[in-house]
Amino acid sequence: MSSRTTMLVLSCIFMYPLLFLSSFAASFLTPIKYSSNIVQCYHRSCSSTHSSTHSSSTSLLHQSRGQQEDIYGAVHRKEYEMKRLNTQHAALSDPIRMAMGYGQEGIERKRLAAALRRVYDDPTNIANPNYNPQNKTEAELEHEAKLLENGMVDSTMRRGSFIVDIKRKSSLSYPGEQFARYDDAGLVAEAMVRLGADVVFVNVDYHSYGGDIGELKSAIRAVRGVNDDAAVVMKDIVVDEIQLGLAKEAGADGILLIAGVLGPALENFLNLATIIGLETIVECHTFNEVQAALDALAQNIMVSNRDRITGQLVHDQAIKLA
Repeated sequence: MSSRTTMLVLSCIFMYPLLFLSSFAASFLTPIKYSSNIVQCYHRSCSSTHSSTHSSSTSLLHQSRGQQEDIYGAVHRKEYEMKRLNTQHAALSDPIRMAMGYGQEGIERKRLAAALRRVYDDPTNIANPNYNPQNKTEAELEHEAKLLENGMVDSTMRRGSFIVDIKRKSSLSYPGEQFARYDDAGLVAEAMVRLGADVVFVNVDYHSYGGDIGELKSAIRAVRGVNDDAAVVMKDIVVDEIQLGLAKEAGADGILLIAGVLGPALENFLNLATIIGLETIVECHTFNEVQAALDALAQNIMVSNRDRITGQLVHDQAIKLA
């Protein structure tokens, strides 16, 4: 498999590798110490800090009711939720803590990376399970040697991957709107994979997207039942390491990390995900965020037209950064 970082472009198309993201809407080990100040450290425009006491957290939630939630409010809400979740899963024998307490042994199957790069469509790709160099002719081997010698081994075109984002709503981007209704995200995920989806995003934040962790598990079971090559990604507003444990314990292939939310903590989250054998996709909007993700050795980068901090939709931002 190519070691080149894969970049996804939201609402845009570019040539290598060619990827699409189709938004579809049918009808937690030890808590990190820096999560409460993630946004404040990275975006100085946020003036308030998150209190660690139960009373102040509850007050914050009451103040935000009836108002449109921005990314700062969402981050504070998630911090409060994760604080409670850490308390509920404090036992060392808890499945979520156990999922984060053991390093990945051996070589983990990179289902997400393979799905994004569609290596299963390329019989000559070394990452293809059916790859057999003995089947290549002498001319093909000579051609590959020349490409490698000239640094062009990764210059071939690939067919775009088909990615589905399952959610009922998106209160951060389209407040007040409900895209559609459905009872079982697993059935939606199965239907999309049968239609050819390579990767399925399942949103688990109920307030922002209308989903939960139970729907993630349902989607994973459904997708595994019809296609062992398709990948399932947990999509959430990640602010705490225990959310990586949730994704791992649920059986997800990867998790979405938002560079604008995590800021300087991004590298720590990427390192932990690698240790426990969880793949990642880093969402970026600006050049600095892309550069930070590359510096942190992120393997999969999703470039978005949507500025998570301001909520503004910047047309052609993704294609320019790609």
